[in-house]
Amino acid sequence: MSSMAYAYLFKYIIIGDTGVGKSCLLLQFTDKRFQPVHDLTIGVEFGARMIMIDNKPIKLQIWDTAGQESFRSITRSYYRGAAGALLVYDITRRETFNHLATWLEDARQHANANMTIMLIGNKSDLAHRRAVSFEEGQQFAKEHGLIFMETSAKTSQNVEEAFIDTASKIYHKIQDGVFDISNEANGIKVGYAGVGQGGANRDTLATQRGGCCS
Repeated sequence: MSSMAYAYLFKYIIIGDTGVGKSCLLLQFTDKRFQPVHDLTIGVEFGARMIMIDNKPIKLQIWDTAGQESFRSITRSYYRGAAGALLVYDITRRETFNHLATWLEDARQHANANMTIMLIGNKSDLAHRRAVSFEEGQQFAKEHGLIFMETSAKTSQNVEEAFIDTASKIYHKIQDGVFDISNEANGIKVGYAGVGQGGANRDTLATQRGGCCS
């Protein structure tokens, strides 16, 4: 892992049904690659990457959770201490969209009240098989106070933006005094502000990972 200094470290969690592309989004963001072979995430996997916001190096520490019901209790333990969450559904599978309310209820019950949640409709490259309209995703996000974006882990469309926009929102909450940053339970750790150059360098994935669908 890179030892480069950061101004802040933000902890993220990626949640949503099995097979919506959570692992692939993480792999595309941290490693700039797409792995079409589909292995289910068992428990929790981890990745990290440095980004720049407002000329400050921010380290994102991202926990990719299993979508299966049998792992739900493990997933819940990761809500605590997360500053941001990506809630993912598959635009080609309506049932993954229908389950969003349950995931969101879980997140709000177990997470910090100030956690920033980004709703992601993944697999936008499969628009010809679309089962959930962009407008429906947008409306759900609006009703529940979420940020919304459609992405493709396969083509990388909006993947960068999804992670960085979430981080930007967290960063601005810090500036506005929303978080007590002395309390790391909020999923934010203060580093060495303004130290280090080239904050866009990527950390390598901390674990060998399986692939997944787009």
